[in-house]
Amino acid sequence: MLRLALVWLATVFGKGPGEFDPSWSQLFEGSANLWALTEGTHVLSLALFAGTIFLVDLRLLGVVFRRTPVSVISAKLLPLTVFGFCLMALSGAGLFFAKPLIYYHSVWFRLKVIFILIAFLNIVIFHWRVWHDVEKWDTLERPPISARASAIVSLAAWLVVIACGRYIAYNWFDCGKRQPTWVNVAASCAASESGAINLKGQKL
Repeated sequence: MLRLALVWLATVFGKGPGEFDPSWSQLFEGSANLWALTEGTHVLSLALFAGTIFLVDLRLLGVVFRRTPVSVISAKLLPLTVFGFCLMALSGAGLFFAKPLIYYHSVWFRLKVIFILIAFLNIVIFHWRVWHDVEKWDTLERPPISARASAIVSLAAWLVVIACGRYIAYNWFDCGKRQPTWVNVAASCAASESGAINLKGQKL
């Protein structure tokens, strides 16, 4: 069902009356300037978003700004974090709009989405379970283990998100190539236009 919606988005949405008229998704993908601008914006906004989060995480770990209260650093960086997130989300949606089927069948993209969800779940748990008594450890050079554990999960998750985003550009695990069975299953290659091919060259 989801794939059918993405096929429509990629090939039908915004398409002109002519047989060879491109859809808006195809126009976006074929526009070198718009694509490059969107991709560049996504990378820079991700750097801003992740960079501010990393600073807070490193403070929670007691690595940097140890004499500055955690709440002060968080409050100062929060506007930049929110701005970076909004810009990152908008530009990311634009990139997905240009190549919905390619991203849908990308192992790296699917892994990226999983770790984004893990990172945001960690944020929710942190603010729900850890942050409520920040007054007790706000000025400590080394916050409690619950805060440090949340910082470690955050750092790890966002680093994996960044790495997966970078690897999407490579065709190592593209559908239609000889791949291990787990890759074909993880990327739903059997449903793709290129199909699923195992390491023996057999079509699945």
